[in-house]
Amino acid sequence: MSAYILTLSCPDRVGIVHAVSGFLLERGGNIEEAAQYNDHGTGLFFMRVRFACEQVPEAQLRTELGELAGGFGMSWRLHAAHTPMKTVLLVSKEGHCLNDLLFRWKSGLLPVDIRAIISNHRDFYQLAASYNVPFHHIPVTAATKAQAEARQLEIIEAEGAELVVLARYMQILSNDLCRRLEGRAINIHHSFLPSFKGAKPYYQAHDRGVKLIGATAHYVTADLDEGPIIEQDVARADHTDTVEDLTARGRDTESQVLARAVKWHSEHRVLLNGHRTVVFR
Repeated sequence: MSAYILTLSCPDRVGIVHAVSGFLLERGGNIEEAAQYNDHGTGLFFMRVRFACEQVPEAQLRTELGELAGGFGMSWRLHAAHTPMKTVLLVSKEGHCLNDLLFRWKSGLLPVDIRAIISNHRDFYQLAASYNVPFHHIPVTAATKAQAEARQLEIIEAEGAELVVLARYMQILSNDLCRRLEGRAINIHHSFLPSFKGAKPYYQAHDRGVKLIGATAHYVTADLDEGPIIEQDVARADHTDTVEDLTARGRDTESQVLARAVKWHSEHRVLLNGHRTVVFR
């Protein structure tokens, strides 16, 4: 049977779940997974439904869902459940997140289709080749930033990328590119911000004797490192840890947090709620 994932949000009111489930029942749809959330602070309702349906063609489903949505003021999307999400990865000179994502993808642990890797350095062209992924080296300087971003966007659009992952890509994206990628670009960073900005944050953290290190995965916005948060995690540290210990533990945490964020996004489990997110895990 054809499987789909429906995500929606709208002003909360009585009868939304009944209307959606009844709509699917009338068309022979079988609900396999469903989750909902009522945000009493904003008065919004969020829902994710995975269902199977073979009696109604997808085009007809979309047309009739649009009619249903109109009566509730819904924002909605319908996705083919078994179609992996076309993805482009960006990376600089730290490869732990890149390597982790590639391994999980090839192991069947992430429902993505990694179409290309873009980097401002050449360090990982052999890693990309080992996974048979096209590697694009696009150097970035202050003088060439606009041209470099134009080339990056050209590759992203040519690959039909629904998701762009900044897997430790250490260049600040322009406001224009952030807007072009809104809602489909995920970044990962250590959770020391704003305490330890700039180079060598784990050295700064070690110098201050931190007791927690962590990582945050969030959507990219024009406000640097302030986009809606998808996932976070922390690890304990103590006085016996060296800078190398903190760095290694931090990289592990970054890789795990980013992988979870990519998985949830590619499974259509993340819905934007203003500057926050609703994550149906």
